[in-house]
Amino acid sequence: GIGTAFFMLMAQRSGDVRAIAWATRTVVLADWLFTTPAVIFQPLSGLALARLAHYPMTAPWLIAALVLYVGVGACWAPVVGLQLRMRRLAARAAAEGGELPALYHRCFRLWFVLGCLAFPAVIAIFWLMAATPG
Repeated sequence: GIGTAFFMLMAQRSGDVRAIAWATRTVVLADWLFTTPAVIFQPLSGLALARLAHYPMTAPWLIAALVLYVGVGACWAPVVGLQLRMRRLAARAAAEGGELPALYHRCFRLWFVLGCLAFPAVIAIFWLMAATPG
């Protein structure tokens, strides 16, 4: 996630509409190839590992991780729609040789904010899974 965010941010900062169109197209593809399978596999594998390790499913750290995971999902779901819209808007602007519309910039800002909200939660989930605090 941080790799695609960096990639998208650098394209955005360039101001080059063709580069932004290419970056949004590539970020959407990367999300479908890498993020979507991880979103499915992580909770399934994590719960299976917790069960194999005989952790109670009511352990506070496990519940906290699941709550954070739902919060991350609440950020990620709109990000998918925003990325699809940004891809379409950037492709149109690049094809027409024009500038990015104001709607693209509003979508980008919201995409960025949602990513900034989700990232610390992902780090916290990782910590909870690795530390399994008692």
